[in-house]
Amino acid sequence: MHTLTRRGFMAAVGSSLMALHYPSAAGAATLLQRPIPRDGSLLPVIGLGTWQAFDFDANDNTANTDGLATLQRLLEQPRSVIDTSPMYGRAEAALGRLLEVADTKQQSFIATKVWTNGQRQGRAQIDASFRQLGRDVIDLLQVHNLLDYPTHLPTLQALKREGRIRYIGATHYLSSGYASLVRIIESGAIDAVQVNYSLLERDAASRVFPAAAANRVAVLVNRPFAEGAIFQKTKNKPLPAWATALGCTSWAQFALKFILAQPAVTCVIPGTRNPKYLVDNLGAAASAAPDAETAQRMAAHFDRL
Repeated sequence: MHTLTRRGFMAAVGSSLMALHYPSAAGAATLLQRPIPRDGSLLPVIGLGTWQAFDFDANDNTANTDGLATLQRLLEQPRSVIDTSPMYGRAEAALGRLLEVADTKQQSFIATKVWTNGQRQGRAQIDASFRQLGRDVIDLLQVHNLLDYPTHLPTLQALKREGRIRYIGATHYLSSGYASLVRIIESGAIDAVQVNYSLLERDAASRVFPAAAANRVAVLVNRPFAEGAIFQKTKNKPLPAWATALGCTSWAQFALKFILAQPAVTCVIPGTRNPKYLVDNLGAAASAAPDAETAQRMAAHFDRL
């Protein structure tokens, strides 16, 4: 069975990279960044999620080519956030394999998760993530959906003291988990929280974001397109004329800019392995985020569609 080598990856992806239009390095440097509240370290506001998009086999040449092109474009911004999880099938392994080529200087900000019960099982899963991702240090290790959080927290705290991880986080993607997330944020035990927020799922703005801001906790936003439901609603409908003044040229950028209007949001992680979609997503960070009044206008327009 053939497995792509590093040289094979580069050869396979070369033609697709040539076909894409990329901004200059100077243009990429102007994309918005926001600080991690605990230490002020800057992150680009648009990152990448790997759920479904990176769940593919090492021998899937098309998926490998697209995934590598996407990562290389993303990582024109050093410290770009890439979020993954052991529960995402083959995504950790695919990401680790592609990062050997796309990120030889290990400049990306890697976030993964622990998602199991028990201290021993949790540590085994975390150790497997280090191996799969090819990293001695993982930037952010999150307790996925708060599964067995009290058991995993001491493990993560020990790893942070040892310098194996930089930040501790917790995640959820349902509003039913927000009360628990807020309690954990207010405990001071975590550095980052990951939660769903979009034009269709807005509860986090009133329930999670204020606690995160008050406790200097970074916010990563998942499900920014509500698993594609936003595009179903906007299909064949034009952007409002006033959206061009916001720098929007697509509904994806409109949706992402709406999220970035929340000052508590540190980074949004839309999932894709399509380099053209990635370039479009990054366009949401090419100009200033909307203010609160404009975000209300964006929401009202979306609701009327």
